[in-house]
Amino acid sequence: MNSIRVVICDVYRTILDVLPPPPDAATRWRELAAMVPGLVEPPRLEDVSVRCREIVARDHAAAHERGIHFPEVIWPDVMLRALPPLASLNTSEREEFIIRHIQLLREVALASGVTEFLRACCERGWPLGIASNAQHYTLHELESALGSVGLSSSIFDPDLVVWSFRSGFSKPDPHVFQILAARLASRGIEPAEILMIGDRCDNDIEPARAFGWRTALIGPDGTSWPELTEQLFGKP
Repeated sequence: MNSIRVVICDVYRTILDVLPPPPDAATRWRELAAMVPGLVEPPRLEDVSVRCREIVARDHAAAHERGIHFPEVIWPDVMLRALPPLASLNTSEREEFIIRHIQLLREVALASGVTEFLRACCERGWPLGIASNAQHYTLHELESALGSVGLSSSIFDPDLVVWSFRSGFSKPDPHVFQILAARLASRGIEPAEILMIGDRCDNDIEPARAFGWRTALIGPDGTSWPELTEQLFGKP
């Protein structure tokens, strides 16, 4: 992979490991729900998740009818429809509620070895980008995780970041990769000089290869961050 000039990364289960929910999730949910006026008898945390899944399924079905094959939803809207009393909160309060709620469903942490890889890319001046199926709370989770090791989301080139919640469609929609390919082509970067790193063949690897990109699968069926770092940059 000596010809690589740009690295595009997935986020969940790639940069960030997705972990089980915290053991005290139910207690923390009751405390969080108590902060919402009008939510006197809050539903169980599990019931909220069911409501959200039903809303997402309906929205996806409607998008499919409009010809959007891989649609995305806006999570604050989903949460507001699942829990109408959230309307009593202002925008910042609602955003904080959503972040704290998602932290009860699963925890996240930087994947082992990813810090060294990202730093190696920065040291060599390789632009970093993101192609992720994500929501606004992902920005908070990523920033928090990177901050824990002295990094920041500013290491990613804003022009090379595609979030599904902002575009309205998600991977493996080829438009995700077309957007990035076009922006990189304007910089004189060829497809074979782009490396896509992700944890899924269907969402990350196969669509990237269809555009002629190089790829690296992270996870049990692929490679690890330390192995990829050594492959690209050699031993420290």
